[in-house]
Amino acid sequence: MPYRRLPNTDLARLRALKAAVGKAENFPIARPPFSDRLALAVKAFTPQFEQAVGQYTESRSLQARLGRQLAEAGRQARLYLSHFVQVFNMCIARGEIPADARQHLGLDECGTNIPDLGTDHQLISWGQKIVAGEEHRMAMGSSNRIYNPSIAVVKVKLALFRDTYDKHRDLMQTIQKHHAKLDDMRLRAGGLIVELWDEIEAAYPPTDNEQNRQECIDCGVVYFYRPHERQRQFLSGTL
Repeated sequence: MPYRRLPNTDLARLRALKAAVGKAENFPIARPPFSDRLALAVKAFTPQFEQAVGQYTESRSLQARLGRQLAEAGRQARLYLSHFVQVFNMCIARGEIPADARQHLGLDECGTNIPDLGTDHQLISWGQKIVAGEEHRMAMGSSNRIYNPSIAVVKVKLALFRDTYDKHRDLMQTIQKHHAKLDDMRLRAGGLIVELWDEIEAAYPPTDNEQNRQECIDCGVVYFYRPHERQRQFLSGTL
C-alpha cells in the first residue's frame, strides 16, 4: 500500500492547502470530508501563507540582483581607491609630495603598501580615512593635487558603493524577518495539513479501495509507492 508523504516545500504546502480550499468550495450543500472549523482555518490561513511565501521569494530575488550590484560597486570602489593611493605614492617617489603627507591619509609615512581593502568594512573604513585626509590636505593649502583618479571621482565611487552596501544590509535584515515569519507559518501549515489529511482519510479510508484513495488524492493528499510496489504495479500493467 502506498504511504502518504507530507509536503516539504512551500509550493507543495500551498498546493495541499489550496486543494483543500477548492474541495470545500465545491461542496455547497454536502459537507466536505473535514470539519467546518478546519475548513475555515485553512481558508483564513492559506492567503496569508501565500503572501508570506511571495514576500520571501521576492526579497530573495531582489537580494540576488542587489548582491551583483554590490559586488560590481565594490570592485569599482576598490579599483579607484587603490589607484589613488598608488598615484599618491608615485608623487612622493618623484618628490612632488612630501613623504609625511601619507599621514594625512592614515598611512605609514615610510611605507608604500596599499591598505588592505579585502572586506566591505575595510573598504568603507579606509575610504573614509583617505577621502577625509586628502580633503584636509587640500584645505591646508597644498597645491599638489592627485589626478587620474582625482579624490572627487574616488569619493563618488565610494558613495555609490556605500549606498548599495546600505541597501543590501537593510534588505538582508528584511529577509531575516521574512524568513523568521515564514518559518513560524510553515509549522502552522504543516499542522493544518496533518489535520486535513487525517480527517480526509477518516472520511475516505484509503485502505478500503482505490476509489477512496483517489478521493483522498483529489482532496490534496499525496501518496508515494514503495519501490517494490511500483515494480509490482509495472508488471501488472497498472502503472
